[in-house]
Amino acid sequence: MSELPNSRPSLLSQLLQVPVIVAALGYLVDMYDLFLFSVVRVPSLKALNVPTDQLLTEGINLLNYQMAGMLIGGVLWGIIADKKGRLSVLFGSIIMYSVANIGNGFVTSLDQYALLRFVAGVGLAGELGAGITLVTEVLPKEIRGYGTTLVATLGVLGAILAYFVADLFAWRISYFVGGGMGLLLLVLRFNVFESGMFRQVKENTVDRGNILMILTNGKRLTKYLMAILVGLPIWFVVGILITFSPEFGAAKGIEGINAGKAVMLAFSGQVAGDIVSGLLSQYLKSRKKVIRLFIVLSLAMVVGYLMIPMQDLFSFYLLCTLLGFCNGYWTLFITIAAELFGTNLRATVATTVPNFVRGATIPLAALFVSFKPDLGVIQSGLVIGAATSLVALLALYFLEETFTKDMNFVEKE
Repeated sequence: MSELPNSRPSLLSQLLQVPVIVAALGYLVDMYDLFLFSVVRVPSLKALNVPTDQLLTEGINLLNYQMAGMLIGGVLWGIIADKKGRLSVLFGSIIMYSVANIGNGFVTSLDQYALLRFVAGVGLAGELGAGITLVTEVLPKEIRGYGTTLVATLGVLGAILAYFVADLFAWRISYFVGGGMGLLLLVLRFNVFESGMFRQVKENTVDRGNILMILTNGKRLTKYLMAILVGLPIWFVVGILITFSPEFGAAKGIEGINAGKAVMLAFSGQVAGDIVSGLLSQYLKSRKKVIRLFIVLSLAMVVGYLMIPMQDLFSFYLLCTLLGFCNGYWTLFITIAAELFGTNLRATVATTVPNFVRGATIPLAALFVSFKPDLGVIQSGLVIGAATSLVALLALYFLEETFTKDMNFVEKE
């Protein structure tokens, strides 16, 4: 029997290609490690004999070391991915953060903890950008939104997994589990093939991974900065409101809040948000409309989280879940960043942009700490939350719609 003339691979078979699945699992392990610290912050610091009144300060310091590592790693891995290939990053980054994760389970001092959170941050920085870049390049433009949604959804499940593992095991064992998962995933990556678009560009003489092509070109630099600003509300919520939920709860008169549970519930909500925003983007054939909607929803929930009077844990945790849902445009935000730039700079952009957003936790946390003595915990959070949302909406306005954009192009001098 002859083959049907118009037979095409099914949507499911295209989505379940090895690169897509491996990128998704890589982001799961990435998110597990990234948010395991948020979950085990209090018990791990107490085990290292940090006084109760210094848990917040030392927690912010360690978070800053991790985020500084991600800033440096984002640039490093992005350039490597565009110069050497997407697979080189998928292998290198997972080895680095797996070893650092295991090392976190052996720390006996704050200095060791800080160093290993920095190294883990460098390793973590390469995973998502390289994975999203690979997925957007191997899938047709009509369905690449489904692929990136799959990656982000499995990734956010990693944060939920971190909560349950930390709930079942001691904090040191939880770090060992994360490192072990990373090393197991390394084996699967031997079956991943390189992006055809990258192989084609590599054969030409076009300049690849040159970040100066962004920094010295006004139009590209503007697009780059606007893409970063669009993601700020996500990491204000995650890095400040959720990570330090016990402190916000205490300011509202609610005691007994478990930061790990708040992280787990927020990311449960974000799983749903990522799925809804991804599918809605495919339905509306627009990235910008959906991102705009979710930024507005996120601002509304930030106001509710901080201002709605409540006395019980259930109401507080419910708001954490809703905050997570409204944060569910992370996938679309990174997808837009990847789609804005040509193949020779795409991985550099897709890797650095989300890590600069993550790294924005450092100045946001510094602002929060500086505002807190005069404004208090609640008002400080409200001011910073409103500012990040308004900046993100303004930045989104100046970005182009990328839903139907052809990815097979390069940036020229």
